[in-house]
Amino acid sequence: MDSPTVFRIRLLTALVAIPLVIALIKAGGWGFFALVLLVLTAATVEFCQLVGKIHFRPAIPLAIALLWILLLDAQFPHQGILGPGMSLVLLGSLAWQMAHRQGNPVADWALTIVGALYIGWCGAHLLRLRNMPEGLWWTMTVLPAIWLADSGAYLVGRAWGRHKLAPTLSPGKTWEGYIGGIVVGTLLTTGLAALWSMVSGPTGPRAIDGLGIGLVVCTLAPAGDLAVSMIKRQVGAKDSGTLFPGHGGALDRVDSTLWAAILGYYYILWLR
Repeated sequence: MDSPTVFRIRLLTALVAIPLVIALIKAGGWGFFALVLLVLTAATVEFCQLVGKIHFRPAIPLAIALLWILLLDAQFPHQGILGPGMSLVLLGSLAWQMAHRQGNPVADWALTIVGALYIGWCGAHLLRLRNMPEGLWWTMTVLPAIWLADSGAYLVGRAWGRHKLAPTLSPGKTWEGYIGGIVVGTLLTTGLAALWSMVSGPTGPRAIDGLGIGLVVCTLAPAGDLAVSMIKRQVGAKDSGTLFPGHGGALDRVDSTLWAAILGYYYILWLR
């Protein structure tokens, strides 16, 4: 359980970061693209550094290149960036490992690709979500869903958590916190969507959309947190980095958000 000092640091960081993130979501365009690019670049570097703790050596510049290609393709889908860009990175990264052959070149090549592919492919859906019709309001429904679920899980878990959810992956998480996160996140996301329906257009969210998105995102997206916890446990790290005081690194902050972006995007695309 966090100490009162750590809790205050976490709260202060959130109070500074959340208004900035909301302002850039509202701005859209280059502002939101820059936010996603910078945060996910930091997350990709952190992933490479994490696996470096167990003596793997992914090529960080090539991982970043693949990440940027995926994000640029999502932001500018008609420019034909994805095919040639991925081809160059796949072949170039393999050629790099063949030329150097230090340590575990096959594993290093695979980790170069898979870390950037996971973060970049999932993260690209943040841009696709924002660029949808009424994308501002959809983004402001999907992303708060996981933020509210995380906050609800944290507070409920601190107060009433007794039964461990996944002790071998994340010992601090409890079933009580997880269920509390689903309930809090779903209810508040429903309310948010009802509020947005008053100002969004006919293709924007409604209360029923908030209920559906809340249930899907708040139930499934926490698995993204456990996935990163699995990596950290294997390499013996508590946090992926120190970029956000009290919250860890960029990868720690976007772990569930990456899942939320995909779940929310396809919920809107297929079920709305």
